[in-house]
Amino acid sequence: MESVLDEVVVYATGALCRRRAHGAVPADGQVRLTGLPLTLDPSSVRATVHGAGWRVTEARVEYAAELRTDRAPLQRAWELAQREYDAARDRQRRGEERIAELTALRAVPPPRRRDEPHRRTPADAWLELADFVAARLTVLQTEVARLTERTRLAEHTVQVARDRWDSAADTERAAATTTTATVLLTLTPDLTLTPDGPAAEAVDLELEYGVPGARWVPTYRLSHRQGDPGGQLVLRASVAQRTGEDWTGVRLGLSTADLQRRTDLPKLQSVRIGRRQTAPAPSGWREAPPGLDELFTGYDAAGPRPLPRYAGGPGGPIAVGSAAAASDDDEEVQHRKSVSPLRARASMARDVMPPAPGAAPQGYGGAPAPAAAPPMAGLAAPAPFAPAGPPPPLPEPAPPHPGAGWLDYAALTLRGPTGPGRGQLSPAPRQHRAAPAPTAALPPHTVPPRRSAGSFDQRFDTAARVDLPSDGGWHTVTIGEIPLSVEPEYVCVPSVEETVYGTLLLTNSTDRALLAGPVEVSVDGDFLRTAALPTLAPGATGRLGLGVAEGVRVARRTELHESTAGLRNNTLVLDHRVHLELANRLARPVTVEVRERVPVTAEPDVRIQERPGWSAPDEASEDYPPGTRLRRVDLPAHGRAELDGGYEIRIPAAQTLHGGDRRN
Repeated sequence: MESVLDEVVVYATGALCRRRAHGAVPADGQVRLTGLPLTLDPSSVRATVHGAGWRVTEARVEYAAELRTDRAPLQRAWELAQREYDAARDRQRRGEERIAELTALRAVPPPRRRDEPHRRTPADAWLELADFVAARLTVLQTEVARLTERTRLAEHTVQVARDRWDSAADTERAAATTTTATVLLTLTPDLTLTPDGPAAEAVDLELEYGVPGARWVPTYRLSHRQGDPGGQLVLRASVAQRTGEDWTGVRLGLSTADLQRRTDLPKLQSVRIGRRQTAPAPSGWREAPPGLDELFTGYDAAGPRPLPRYAGGPGGPIAVGSAAAASDDDEEVQHRKSVSPLRARASMARDVMPPAPGAAPQGYGGAPAPAAAPPMAGLAAPAPFAPAGPPPPLPEPAPPHPGAGWLDYAALTLRGPTGPGRGQLSPAPRQHRAAPAPTAALPPHTVPPRRSAGSFDQRFDTAARVDLPSDGGWHTVTIGEIPLSVEPEYVCVPSVEETVYGTLLLTNSTDRALLAGPVEVSVDGDFLRTAALPTLAPGATGRLGLGVAEGVRVARRTELHESTAGLRNNTLVLDHRVHLELANRLARPVTVEVRERVPVTAEPDVRIQERPGWSAPDEASEDYPPGTRLRRVDLPAHGRAELDGGYEIRIPAAQTLHGGDRRN
């Protein structure tokens, strides 16, 4: 049954795909959905049937290898584009040759005989020839210009096809075989839903599966006009995927959640003191049924397997059919016949669990370990260890507790007649699942959504269907527009750097969070720069830096006066005075936030007195450490302002050090 990829939700790592299919249910109730990527996770496959009287009883992933009779689609596209380019180039070259031939056209007079008088030049014929050449050149040059444009487009098509071929995965370039994934669904009638009549013949199926190799990061574009208190923020996303299938015309969702996060609660186990512990809960594993020897009765009765033509040995090659070879075969047959179901189950239990304390060492497949090598000549062999009393009894072997792979009975395979544990079920490695190729590196100023989301999860859906190829590169899709409150503001920290920086104060007044990421800022329709947008929760306010503002200047001067005070001059007074000058060279008024600092002390005897006019921030942050003082100044167009500030430190004379007070 043909299926169509309808919806994809990209998480922080990985994606969840939903396919839809419609068709009639076969008589046996087995529906095959083809066209699935090899990177899908078989444990994440979920199927839902939307039809009266049917239900899904089993969903299994199968892999099949097919012989590819034709070349890869990307290679065919490249070759087709190259042929079209060669044909267009030939037509253009023929047109240029005709123009060259027509340009070289000249009137050649007939040769004059010796006794023939001079003839007059036919000017009308010359003019008619010139008109003819000019008219034909106009037509040919127009045609050649059209062919040149077509050749340029064909060359661009060849370059695009070649780039796609170069960036394609190795599995897409392979021309011998191709591996496909198919989901086999088993549908059975549900009489509880339609007790009065038969089930519907046609059903709608919805298949859900997870794939790795997909990721996304948020990006933005901010448009702002000076004097306007609002701004328009366009939310976009850069998506990269290499899942093995192209997403064409899908509804795209972007989530900050983790697709592989745990959902089960931890279990608290009791702690018991003593040697006897409670038996673990049964895991659901069942032992093999009796009668496994009858499976290989015909194989054992057929005799030993034929050996190679020459088998190497200590004495050189041994011919087939020799007595040594026959004895070896007899021993091998006897060893195969001695493998019983009980021994096979014990072998599997030893593979899963460590050997019990005091147990004899075992070799590969349950066979006894090889004996130790004899002592070297000239050395005395160690005396055997003689126990003082009877050996302690061996503990009873614990029941086997296989891992999670043994509980997936649909994925178990039956071992062959040779080797250890024949006739037993064992988990087979998944050899058909292809590992996803790594995607491209993160663009500048981007932050993974799982890191910027914090303790909340958000989902964003695109307004229209999108196309995303499986090439591992970043592709930008538009999600929607978000209104923001934008207030331009200038900030300066003169004590660190006498430079004024332009910023935008953004307020998120929506009910959804904005994740950190790069934002392209445009002011009055002109692109300004690409900055880093911080994470803004609903109702939060953040500052977006735009760089140095050359139109606003600041200058800072400081003075220090040292004196003593008190009845006996036992207090050292350090008077720090700060003078700031601000100048606005722009043709519009601006608001400047000036940041200064005052000392912070934990000594009760040291007092710090600040000059008025400065205020502390509402709350401390990375931008506002303890001791920060702020002052906002409104500068008119081409205006100036002066600010005075500073602080006074009073230190008892008993706590001062000679030359140890800090000056700045």
